[in-house]
Parts: sequence; structure tokens; C-alpha cells
Amino acid sequence: MVHDAIVIGGSFAGLSAATYIARARRSVAIIDAGAPRNRFASHSHGFFSRDGSSPLDMLAIAREQVDAYPSTHLIAGKAATARRDGDIFAVALESGETVSSRYLVLAYGVSDELPKLPGLAERWGQSVIICPYCHGFEFSGRQIGVLYASDMSSHQAMLVSEWGPTTYYLNGADLPDAATLAELEKRGIAIERTPVAGLEGEGTGLSGIRLADGRTLPLNVLYIGPRNRLNSDIAQQLGCEIEDGMFGSVVKTNEMKQTSVPGVFAAGDITRSAHNVTWATSDGVMAGTGVHRALVF
Repeated sequence: MVHDAIVIGGSFAGLSAATYIARARRSVAIIDAGAPRNRFASHSHGFFSRDGSSPLDMLAIAREQVDAYPSTHLIAGKAATARRDGDIFAVALESGETVSSRYLVLAYGVSDELPKLPGLAERWGQSVIICPYCHGFEFSGRQIGVLYASDMSSHQAMLVSEWGPTTYYLNGADLPDAATLAELEKRGIAIERTPVAGLEGEGTGLSGIRLADGRTLPLNVLYIGPRNRLNSDIAQQLGCEIEDGMFGSVVKTNEMKQTSVPGVFAAGDITRSAHNVTWATSDGVMAGTGVHRALVF
């Protein structure tokens, strides 16, 4: 069977795209590896009417709802390769199965490249986080830290200081330039230059940050803006234009989420440097309607 569309990735962007394609009564296959980026977080905040919901629960509901449409086909697995044969795209899964379609939506997401600090990975998404808009309110007024990851970390420290007293941990990196230091000082942000040895706290909670000189400072939440990587190279296989974003590579799209390759759309975290559930679903809706309009016109 040749589907009207294949959506590679079944998280917020991919399921949103598939829903709109299905509601247009077009056939769509959704290939999902089952590892959404925000699976580490217990709660998702800021999404309209679903503030504080479990992201995995939200995805389970969305998956059930899109699967109820007669023209959808959910496939558990990971897409390995994609190629174009004339007007048809063929996507091969790691299992060896091949699925074909007239259009593609790439929504396979990104993975974060975390610093190798003791105690950090197991707290990721809980007390070590990226976005203050997504999780900052819950740590209001507590001891906040920002860990240096790039030159953008100074900007992150200035932003998160809106939520409480903030210390900027350079982790052995050089001091920012004079103008940036002045801005940090104006906002009352403390700067700690000593390298970080690890994080401490019960379970996934955070109570302190251990420094290389033996000191342990009180800390309740640590923000970091890590580099990320695309979860697949399928965009590159197809020849889609890739750009450098603030934290990693992004797939270039136009306002309808069409990539530089005709017939290939992309949505969600792989298409932007700023990420959250609302933007991902919005991108998916645009990609889904873009696919349908392409099918019609």
C-alpha cells in the first residue's frame, strides 16, 4: 500500500501532523521509536488546558485518538533509511519492513548531549532542566543554578534569575566579557568559577552542588542549555537543507513546514532552536495541513 503520507516520529509534533492528515481523510502511517524527548519529565507545563499533565499520558491519549481514525496506521519501530523513487518515498525500518507514501513528515526529534557530571543524568527532567517557562515556577524563590555549556549560558542565567536567587557555575570556563559581567551583576547573579565535581540530593531531587575544591553549596535546581543532535540522518539522506541553530543542527523549513526537498515536510524540535510542547504541536498542525494542501493542489 502507498500511503498519502508517512510521519516519522510519534511524539507531539508527529501525532499532531498525523491527526490533521487523518481528519482530511487521507491515509497516514506513523512510525514511532517510543522515546520522546520529554519522557524524563513527570509533568508538562504551559500547554493550553493541560498544565501539569504527564507528557507520557498526553502522548498515550493522543496516540489512541489518532489511531481511532480509519486511515491511520501506527508502526512501532525506528526508521533507518528513506529514499525517493519517482513520486514515491520508501522508508525502511530497522526491522527490515518498508513503508511507502507520496509525502513525508519528519518529526523524529532531537536528543540532548548532557555533560558527564556525576549525579546529573539521573536528575535530568526533574531537578536538572532547560526551560524556566516549562518548569521554573515550581522552583520559585529557591536556590537556582545555571551550569555553563556555551556562550548562551550567560543569557540563560539572566533569564532564570527572574524565578529566584541564581548562581552561575562556570565549571572552570573563562569569565564572560565585561559587558556581560556587568549585566549579571546588575541582576544579582553570583558567579562561581570553580569546576563542578557532582550533584547531590535524594533520588531525583537536588540539594547541593559539589565543587572540585571540596565545598558543597546548597542548590535546588540546575539549568543547562546543552547541545543536541538530530535523532536521525534521514533529512540528510533526502538532501534537505540543514542549518546551524543555537544548540545544534536544525532542518530548514518554510512557513508551511516544507523542507527544501519537494514532498518532504518537517516539524517540531528538529526545525527550531526553541523547544516546547506548544511549539511542537503547532508545527505538527502546520505540517499536516501543508501535506494535505500539497495533496489537493
